[in-house]
Amino acid sequence: MSTELPESVPPPTGSSEPHSAPTRRTFIATTTVAGGVVVAGGAIGGVLLGGTEEAAGAEAAPSSRVSLTVNGTRRTVTVDNRTSLLDLLREHFDLTGTKKGCNAGACGACTVLVDGRRVNSCLTLAVRLEGAEVTTIEGLADGDRLHPLQQAFIDEDAYQCGYCTPGQIMSGVGCIKEGHTGSPDEIREWMSGNICRCGCYVKIVRAVEQTAGRK
Repeated sequence: MSTELPESVPPPTGSSEPHSAPTRRTFIATTTVAGGVVVAGGAIGGVLLGGTEEAAGAEAAPSSRVSLTVNGTRRTVTVDNRTSLLDLLREHFDLTGTKKGCNAGACGACTVLVDGRRVNSCLTLAVRLEGAEVTTIEGLADGDRLHPLQQAFIDEDAYQCGYCTPGQIMSGVGCIKEGHTGSPDEIREWMSGNICRCGCYVKIVRAVEQTAGRK
């Protein structure tokens, strides 16, 4: 059975004027416009609703005041509660020696010492460090005198691109303090959280060995 609309229909009985039914073109145009109004209305409503929700969720994030000692200097700052120690050091204190690698605790490039223990600063919330003592790569040297492990990295040529080097050195300092330097294998095991994409592991282990032998 054909579903085509008739171009026209005869006028109703008793009518003195001719009556024309809508043509296909008029029918399609009318339904298209009506549909467009419905869709546009829904879209506008969605935008308005979305804007309301966005505005409701745009409240200021909670922040806290934290005081900690960084490389021997007492620092006090108010930060978003979600701020990592890594971002605090780099963005607030301009200590960019600590590198942001994976930002997920998997590469060790952001390693620093907190109260003498090595941590991944990208996974450490700054607001949890009230009263803590933080040491970064910038705080290892004594004036112009390099830390022994910094000097050992130079002596052993234990770096290539240098991006992971600050984290490697900070982790190596922690490894030595922890006493995990009994053998090259032990050093490799306890330094395994620090990735060197250039593959300088042999020289890194030698640098740690060299420094540990001086202690």
